[in-house]
Amino acid sequence: MSSYFLAIDIGASSGRHILGSVENGKIVLEEVYRFWNGMDEKEDTLYWDVDRLFGEIVTGMKKCKEMGKIPVSVGVDTWGVDFVLLDAEDQIVGKAVGYRDHRTEGMDEEVYQIIPEEQLYARTGIQKAIYNTIYQLMALKKKKPEELERAASLLMIPDYFHYRLSGKKVQEYSEATTSQLINPVTKDWDKELIDMLGFPTAIFQEIQVPGTNVGCLTKEVQELVGYNCHVVLPPSHDTASAVMAIPSNEENTCYISSGTWSLMGVERAEADCSVKSREANFTNEGGYGGKITYLANIMGLWMIQSVRSQLSPDLSYGVLCQQASEETISSLVDCQDESFLSPKDMVKAVQDYCEKTKQEIPVTLPQLACVIYNSLAKCYGEKLEEIQKITGITYDRINIIGGGSNAVYLNELTAKYTGIPVHAGPGEATAIGNILTQMLEKGVFSSLGEARSCVADSFEIKIYC
Repeated sequence: MSSYFLAIDIGASSGRHILGSVENGKIVLEEVYRFWNGMDEKEDTLYWDVDRLFGEIVTGMKKCKEMGKIPVSVGVDTWGVDFVLLDAEDQIVGKAVGYRDHRTEGMDEEVYQIIPEEQLYARTGIQKAIYNTIYQLMALKKKKPEELERAASLLMIPDYFHYRLSGKKVQEYSEATTSQLINPVTKDWDKELIDMLGFPTAIFQEIQVPGTNVGCLTKEVQELVGYNCHVVLPPSHDTASAVMAIPSNEENTCYISSGTWSLMGVERAEADCSVKSREANFTNEGGYGGKITYLANIMGLWMIQSVRSQLSPDLSYGVLCQQASEETISSLVDCQDESFLSPKDMVKAVQDYCEKTKQEIPVTLPQLACVIYNSLAKCYGEKLEEIQKITGITYDRINIIGGGSNAVYLNELTAKYTGIPVHAGPGEATAIGNILTQMLEKGVFSSLGEARSCVADSFEIKIYC
């Protein structure tokens, strides 16, 4: 009889419950439940309805019972940087504000008045992104200090869901690193930095590494879902989970975790907090087994998702990819430009950039997609060169993992702009990484290397040259 492991993978636009098992030496996935996600808006604030999301978590877990496939364990992964504040009675303080909210505007300068940007990077190794937790907390300190004063604990979004499932307040390492408040050497909260910034140090919980078994479901949750199982922390930052599922054990492999964001990088043993690394805008986030996922944040398929949503929301991405490949427009945009982070109108943002830079202005959806896909691939090529200069390693393949691995035209362009083969797949890398962590904790695999070899044998990997 198979043992099942449940990954609850929640992205910015949807969530899914995926059961994983090993049958005949191969990993088998089964999607149990899928639900919508997105930020709500109230009083000019973008936020996550975490109570609704937890309700979806419970609904999906009930489906496992209905199917007669009760998991050995469960783990939740989400995006990074966002958090929930709880008061002394464990009630939510304020709202779980989303990273695309504009409250952090100008908060970088507030932080740099206390610690210069160069020193902050040397201390944390995390690239500047205006939505990082550090700037969100500064926004609270400046605009809603009463909420920080009421807070008894801070939990990152997946930590909050693990707390609701298990009753245990812990903070998982990979997710915590996205806060820009972790010491990359000690792999713990930089409490001196937190104190310097005037944030209450008592609200930060104990850091636990991926693979930690935090216990069983609470009695309340057991009654809701109809069974008990263990709660095992995956790398709860979705990028770190996705990186676990790279179907390669070669050191000279570069990866792109391709989804709403494109995260391009390599695994390293130690963080690089050098001036050269900071100037190239690379970040040192936490990974499984204490490794560093050394990467660049690129705007990613968010831009494609946005223009499609505006102009033709029912058009499949496969068809859009094909249509874009038939266009001849040569205009390019800077995918790292902040004008594409959260515009009211992505179509106009792309057109305005092209007009400002005196290039042909894309009009149709296929033209816009062509511009974006080529711009992304060009950015990948530039980032590969930077990674090679910084690490001193020549990489001979790129593994594209995640939903974007299905974008044939983008994969072809990536091979063209980088000049090295692209290995695309698996598509459900984040859920697979989540499941691998649980399997490793249970002893299904003896090492991450063995688990990755099984991934390579279990899923189709397409190669583009």
